[in-house]
Formats: sequence, structure tokens, C-alpha cells
Amino acid sequence: MPNQELIRQNKQFEKDVVEIAPGIWMAIGFALSNVFMIEGQLSVTLIDTTESTAAAEEILAAFRKITRKPIERIIYTHGHRDHICGTTVFAPDETVPIYASASFASDMLGIDANEIRPLEALFWRSQAQFAMGLDPEVSQSHGAGPATRPLEGLGAGFMPPNRFVTDRMELDLDGVRAELVPAPGETEDHMVVWLPDHKLLFGADNWYHAFPNLYSPRGTAFRDYGKWVSSLALMEEFEAEILAPGHTLPVIGAENVREVLSSTRAAILHVMRATTDLMNKGASMDEIATSVTLPPELAEKPWLKEFYGKVSWCARGFAQGTLGWYDGNPTSLGFIAPHTRAERMADMAGGVAKLLAQAKATDDLQWKLELVDHLILLGQPVEDMKIDAMEALAELEINAIARNNYLWEAERLRQGRARDGKSHSGIAA
Repeated sequence: MPNQELIRQNKQFEKDVVEIAPGIWMAIGFALSNVFMIEGQLSVTLIDTTESTAAAEEILAAFRKITRKPIERIIYTHGHRDHICGTTVFAPDETVPIYASASFASDMLGIDANEIRPLEALFWRSQAQFAMGLDPEVSQSHGAGPATRPLEGLGAGFMPPNRFVTDRMELDLDGVRAELVPAPGETEDHMVVWLPDHKLLFGADNWYHAFPNLYSPRGTAFRDYGKWVSSLALMEEFEAEILAPGHTLPVIGAENVREVLSSTRAAILHVMRATTDLMNKGASMDEIATSVTLPPELAEKPWLKEFYGKVSWCARGFAQGTLGWYDGNPTSLGFIAPHTRAERMADMAGGVAKLLAQAKATDDLQWKLELVDHLILLGQPVEDMKIDAMEALAELEINAIARNNYLWEAERLRQGRARDGKSHSGIAA
């Protein structure tokens, strides 16, 4: 059985259209991210447009049951695909104003010919994070969004922004006062939207009901933890009575909003300080990842459970993002090839057969995986043992990203596929 806390987290994105303030609706559970509609006098404004044209079509149909007013402006909170890829469904033509931060960045804009990026690695790692190709009943949760949602037209409905916000900007949403405020956090191009008359703050992905994904295993540039902390402090200053996040349910009540923002800020600061203390003491990356934990008064907060981000990943991410991969131990300046290490591990164990016996005997699933990796490098047919260990770890995980990675990689091994989507024989699979 999957971790029951993770399954209960799915209540945060049950499919619905909810009026969170007079004339303001949230579509949640239709896709990974939320879409918001603000009704003005003669028109409506949308905040974000979701990840696929199929999800956007469902949301538009639901919104049209509420109002037939035309969509005359769209606001992007940031450039992640799950927030910007249903736009063509909502926008009647390319003349619709689409607002975004002046630092807006997205791979949907294309990649500079002189830029070198590991696109295939990013592709399969993203597949693993979101369990692409697995039955949603197997995955069960994405931690900050539903596992079950339409994927037709995934990434197909993007339109580039045409209005750019450099600094805090007031905007009339057809009779609804708004402020667009750059607030770098999960991404450099993050922007929050403040409705002063409603005391409502659209916080994008700078806060959601889970420990924040300060480092994402799918592969991202370093996310500036300090800027994220500063933006959470900025968001507190609005003294909002409603916080509407890009994922999960809204937070209602000024004191509740203050508490979730301040405690999340405190949690990030704790990871930064604890990691820094260990780096200053010369700790290795593994020591940092296995030592940093949240204090009980923060760890017990429901919105700081590790459903999406993970403290150990984030501690290691901060260490590498601030000092780089070298941990100060000269041993780490040299390298041993994985196959050579595997051979030496087998020699130390007394031969491959004894290394295999140790892998079979241990109940420590992480240690089993590490031993099995050595055996695979040595040509031993132990993939089934790795599959079993990963699937067992998946059932223990509260973190949806870790769970999905274990399950996706297990299925990949079971089918004999390489991580680039091809079979080991070179045939696409």
C-alpha cells in the first residue's frame, strides 16, 4: 500500500471549480497546476493556462458555465510548462494581452543555437518525476497535483507573452484593481498577483501545501533559496486574507496565510543555516544529505510534509549550489570509475558470489540498491532485485517525486528500456 499521508494529500487537488472570492474562481484538479478566472465588468482575466490543450478545454467549458464574458487578458505567473501550455484554447487570437515578468524564461521559447543543454537527460528525468507512461493508478499522486488528468495536447497550446512587467505594476482588470509584482523564488521569473480590494494574493509556486521543491531531481539550474525566502517575506507584507497558490487548495484567513508563509520561510532558512554550518565544518555531501532535518515544530506542520520537495535533496542542492560539487576533502578531487569500484567491492566481499549473497541478505533497501548497482556493472542478471527494491521503497515514500522515480525506473528496467526511451537493442520502445 502507498504511503497513506501521500494519498491523503490528493484531497488538496480534487477536481473542482471553486469561487474563492466574489467573482474569482479557481479550477483545481484538472491538471498539474491551477487556473484562475477573475470576472470584470465586461470581460474576464485568466491567471495561468495549465499544461495541455485538453485540460484547458475542460477548464474553459467549466468556466463558460459561470460566465460568457470574453477573455481579454492573461497573466503568466512564471514560465514552467504546466502553467502556460493551454493558452491557445483560451485566447481568441494573438492580440490578447499576455502579461509576464520581464525576466520570463521558458523552454517553450526555444533554445539558443549556441546553448548546450542535456535535453535527453532532462526529458527522461522529467518523465520519471511525473511517472509518464505509467497508469495513474500505479503512480497515484504527483504530490502537488493529480496523477490522473488529460495529457492530450501536452505543451501544445503555448503563446509567448507580449506585455512585460519590470517592477511592481498596477493593472485594471476591467474594474478589478490588481498589482503585478515580480517575486523570484521557485524560478527567477516568478510574479505574484495582488488584488487589494479582495485582500487576495495569487502566490504562484512560491508556496503550496508541501515542503517546497527547492531542488528538483528532474534537473534544474540552482534555485536561489535566499531570493525565495525574500519573496515569502514580501508575500507576508501584503497581509492577505486569501492565498491562492499555483498548486493545491487556497489558504483562507489572514492568520492562516501569515502562518503558512512565515513557517515555510523559517523552514527554508533552517535548511540554509544547517547546511552552511555543516559545510563550514567540512562535511561531505552525503553527510549533509543525511544530517539536515527540520526541527519538530516545523516538521509537524501539514503544509511542510515532504510530499513534493525533500529536505535532504534541498540541503544537498544548497551545498552544491553555493560551493559546487567539491566538499573540501582532497579525496574527492580524484575519481574511480564505477566499474572499477564495483570490481573492488566484489574483491572486498570475497568475490562476486559473496557480494550477491550480501545484496540478497540485507534488509536495508538503500544498501541493497547500491550493492545491486555494483553487480549490474559486473554483468550479473540482478535487475529483478533492483526492481523489487525500488518498488518496495516506493511504497514507503511520502514524497511523490521519489515514489514516481522508483516506479518509473522499475518499469523501465522491467521492459529493458534505456533512459532515452530506446530499448537496449536500440529499438524505440
